[in-house]
Amino acid sequence: MATTTATQNDHAQQVHEKAEQALGFVPNLITEITKENPAVAEAYLTSQGIVEEGGVLSPAEQQAVILAVSSYNDCHYCTKAHAAAGQQAGLDAETTATINEGGLPEDARLRSLVRATRRILGKRGWLSDADEVEFSDLGLERPELYEIIALAGIKTISNYVNHIAGTEVDEPFQQ
Repeated sequence: MATTTATQNDHAQQVHEKAEQALGFVPNLITEITKENPAVAEAYLTSQGIVEEGGVLSPAEQQAVILAVSSYNDCHYCTKAHAAAGQQAGLDAETTATINEGGLPEDARLRSLVRATRRILGKRGWLSDADEVEFSDLGLERPELYEIIALAGIKTISNYVNHIAGTEVDEPFQQ
């Protein structure tokens, strides 16, 4: 069902308020998505919030996965934004740089998560039994793998929007 301009403007305002409440400011990414389609911005923010709050991965682990997805997708905006978010979540600068450059972190758990993320992306989710056994041996079971898939889906929204829009990286993310 089509929406009126007034309804879309109200929806955009609600999304901006939600972003400001969750993030402390409205990032350029959210402004861009909301300007074009507030429903997509809301879906992005809501799904991200659900996984952040109810996921099995720690905030630092989630950020490592998000960085792996964003660097895999070569997103100029999200690699910067999540390097900053990753550091706020407890990742050191060396770890975020290593992930963004396509390397593997020194921390064994983070290394396993980044490796699994890249494998899932590279195989488009078609993991073999051997892949699952390998990841299980590293402490990654289906709950972790499914969360990686969810984060990949969520980040692909922002990565691809940023590719299309050439979104300017916000000042707080410039490092």
